[in-house]
Amino acid sequence: MHPKPSSRRLLLASLLPLLASGCVVVTDNTLSANGSGGKTIVIPAGLDRAYDDYHYAPAVRVGDTVIVSGIPAGGEGSYEEQVRRMFERARKTLEAAGAKLSDVVEINTFHAQARDSAAFNTEFERFLKVHKEYFPEGYPAWTAVGNTTLLAPGAVVEMRLVAVIGAGRSLRVKRPD
Repeated sequence: MHPKPSSRRLLLASLLPLLASGCVVVTDNTLSANGSGGKTIVIPAGLDRAYDDYHYAPAVRVGDTVIVSGIPAGGEGSYEEQVRRMFERARKTLEAAGAKLSDVVEINTFHAQARDSAAFNTEFERFLKVHKEYFPEGYPAWTAVGNTTLLAPGAVVEMRLVAVIGAGRSLRVKRPD
């Protein structure tokens, strides 16, 4: 006869897959292995400071809906490299919450290089080339806003997303007859 595992050991065993994924999920101030129930705060590896110091969640999951906070595109490299890193971080954040890029139903982008309409259109065309790599079909609803600055120093764009888990499995495009 084997002794019953302690509740602490069961909790640790249930959290191992999450820890291996490099993600912490907080639900109602407790750790959750599957993120079920209520509002679930998703904190991908390396983003603890966003939650602890700045008091915002990198992502929140409620039911099958995942809301990803603004992700800035900045740092080293070309404009396109910065934007690709932003999309990759978005992908990892969505995956940590159980969603995929194909599940994204809404995007809001804030473009910091929008001095005027002509500059905004030029920058937007550069952004669109990278966007097409990540959304080749089944485009989400999208609002693009021109700004003069963003909170993250040196960021050229910031992107916020909303996904519905499973939405990408079935795609229909409805056009007027």
